[in-house]
Amino acid sequence: MISDAIETTQCQRKDPVDLFHSGHFVKICAPMVRYSKLAFRTLVRKYNCDLCYTPMIVAADFVRSLKARDSEFTTNEGDRPLIVQFAAKEPQILSDAARIVCPFADGIDLNCGCPQRIHDDLKRTVDLCRKAEATGVSWITVHGRNVEERHQPVHYDAIKIIKQNVSIPIVANGDIKTLKDAENIHHMTEADGVMVARGLLANPAMFAGYEETPLKCIKDWVNIALEHGTPFTCFHHHLMYMMERITSKQEKRVFNVLSSTSAVLDYLSDHYGV
Repeated sequence: MISDAIETTQCQRKDPVDLFHSGHFVKICAPMVRYSKLAFRTLVRKYNCDLCYTPMIVAADFVRSLKARDSEFTTNEGDRPLIVQFAAKEPQILSDAARIVCPFADGIDLNCGCPQRIHDDLKRTVDLCRKAEATGVSWITVHGRNVEERHQPVHYDAIKIIKQNVSIPIVANGDIKTLKDAENIHHMTEADGVMVARGLLANPAMFAGYEETPLKCIKDWVNIALEHGTPFTCFHHHLMYMMERITSKQEKRVFNVLSSTSAVLDYLSDHYGV
């Protein structure tokens, strides 16, 4: 909530652009609606995530509604560097929303149409990125698919071409599921950073080199979620993603229909010693 965020006003702000000059590619948690909230950001930061985004926030609702602000944006001192992503059609609305969160964040991001990040005619995308660069943006994230390719292979070659045609940092996004994937795509595209969504949902410890979610990470999630008062549905859904690769079909049938925090805690204790 904004009221909870006030405590961060006096904390030292961080310039996330500095991350792109650190000598290694920047590892970024994507702006996932419902999922990239404070508790999950706290978890991935424990496992080598350099930079976190909030979930995408509809700027008009955020400006108009106190209830929307309280439900959509929460942060604390440890939640840095933090980028707030807005979806907006009108410049004034985006500006108004940015002013509300600017004391508590390190940057503002504009969603330009997920998952449309590239055009069939790549020259149009390069031109758009150059125009964005000319306005003074700090970096651009490119999801390497067009609007009709949601489940198709990512065009990493397109991201490389975009990178070669602008001077600001470029972040590559799309189908990154392991640290090795991130490293390969960094080298393939020459991008300055990688942004991960579903890969981090399935394995929040991915950037620390784990191939699947370790039990320690599951335990960390339980402790963090309970500390933050995470609603049960969100708490449970995150665990369903994290345990996807380490549970059998029979175990999933039982775990996925549990309906209370106490039932989940009992299950984890009985089956995994968590």
